[in-house]
Amino acid sequence: MTKRRGAAPCAAAGLSGRLLSRAESALLALLLALCSPAPAAPPAKIVLVAGTPSHGPGEHEFNAGSMLLAKCLRQNPGVDATVVKGGWPADDFLFETASSIVLYMDGGEHHPLLADDRLAKLGKLMKRGVGLACLHYAVEVPGDHGGMELLEWIGGFYRRPYSQNPINDVELTQTAPAHPISRGWDTFRSTDEWYYRIVFHKDDNHGDNKDDKRLVPILTAMLPKDAPQQETVAWAVERADGGRGFGFTGGHFHHNWGLEDQRRLVVNAILWSAKVDIPATGAKCDLTPEDLKANLDPK
Repeated sequence: MTKRRGAAPCAAAGLSGRLLSRAESALLALLLALCSPAPAAPPAKIVLVAGTPSHGPGEHEFNAGSMLLAKCLRQNPGVDATVVKGGWPADDFLFETASSIVLYMDGGEHHPLLADDRLAKLGKLMKRGVGLACLHYAVEVPGDHGGMELLEWIGGFYRRPYSQNPINDVELTQTAPAHPISRGWDTFRSTDEWYYRIVFHKDDNHGDNKDDKRLVPILTAMLPKDAPQQETVAWAVERADGGRGFGFTGGHFHHNWGLEDQRRLVVNAILWSAKVDIPATGAKCDLTPEDLKANLDPK
């Protein structure tokens, strides 16, 4: 008779089928535990919070943009991406099991992050090592209300009137090729409302980021046109609490999510903030022209 092929039997099998002593029972339990496959790690939960509609058609499309990013994130193994549409979630419990939180919304004095006790609640999550990514307008808060928190959590923020935001057509330069966020994309060109002169440390009055040793500029551009100098428009930090932060000042025009380099940069960064391994070729982030037209707010 031909022997049946297959995996070698577990050593515990020889102990079954008869009455066991206490020692044999303990040994059987141990062997069964060793023979059982290790449980799969739970997926990294990423919560994307999309702000309420603002600006004209095709601008500040927070809902559609967040849904595009979530679709891209789900193309990568070990990721559970959830989108909260139309503003801050009614129940903050959604954040409790998050590996990272992404804010894509209007900022400034009425930034949803600043309402009620949200800064304090988010601060507790940051101390637990939860990641945070702020996109476009979400990087702007008043210096005396949220500024120091974003400085700590993501490494920088937009502060009026020091920071600037004219629309520019510029070349965006990849400045940290060895960083995991930089995998699979290269320098690209884009017309967007690129914020610059970002505040990167407490006494920043001149666009200098040398005082924050955590900060890694990811993307830079020569701005403004009349007196250009290298300005950081996307950056990353690793915090002392174990969490990771990311800021990206583009994202004003929805159609720019059709730029694969920009899309992969941001998807890589969100995955990195959630401590998900990024392949050498970068994250998967496939979209179709129809995807870019979906879920736009009626304006």
